[in-house]
Amino acid sequence: MDSGTGRAHIVWDWNGTLLHDIDAVIAATNAAFAEIGLPPITLERYRELYCVPVPRFYERLMGRLPTDEEWAGMDEVFHRHYFARIEQVGLAEGAAELLAARREAGLTQSLCSLAPHDHLVPLVRRHGIEEHFVRVDGNLGGGSGSNAGKARQMAAHVAALDGFDPRRTVVVGDAVDDAVAAAAVGARAVLYTGGSHSRNSLRAAGVPVVDSLTEAVEVAEQVIGEH
Repeated sequence: MDSGTGRAHIVWDWNGTLLHDIDAVIAATNAAFAEIGLPPITLERYRELYCVPVPRFYERLMGRLPTDEEWAGMDEVFHRHYFARIEQVGLAEGAAELLAARREAGLTQSLCSLAPHDHLVPLVRRHGIEEHFVRVDGNLGGGSGSNAGKARQMAAHVAALDGFDPRRTVVVGDAVDDAVAAAAVGARAVLYTGGSHSRNSLRAAGVPVVDSLTEAVEVAEQVIGEH
């Protein structure tokens, strides 16, 4: 993997980063809440409270962890409603152009997501961006309910990259666990506010926080250039 002398290889997150799916997430979350009598949640409140593993998010709302039966029911309802909306969900503003420009400049990038692999790949293809990545990896099992989910996924992803150099790699995502996963493989991270976490929540990760993907790429190159 050669991203050019001194330039960053970017590992992109999918949901909430390249894919602007937060509205579908809120709608599906509220459908799941209705299953157990929780009131609807606003986007602002969701971003304040959301965390992984996801059952902990529900604990913050309910005052207790959901039972296994409750969790299974909510998880099923969430995904049913989410996938019913996914065909109407678009990429984040400027994402396609940004990916294309980096590839045309001879820079490398890959995609690592906890979205199910068999759902992820067709979506990436439908949006016409698969060719911009040297590798696309979705989740083959384990789910987002695990503490180690994204870190484990990232470790497998970078192990499959040819010539992975953590000193020239930046993970761009919308959640604190993206920063944790980056640190686990020795990479840097930049977090984007367009997804599941509030700015204050993201700041707790101790990495740069940005409001656009263009800014994320700019900051990624800056942090690589500092080392």
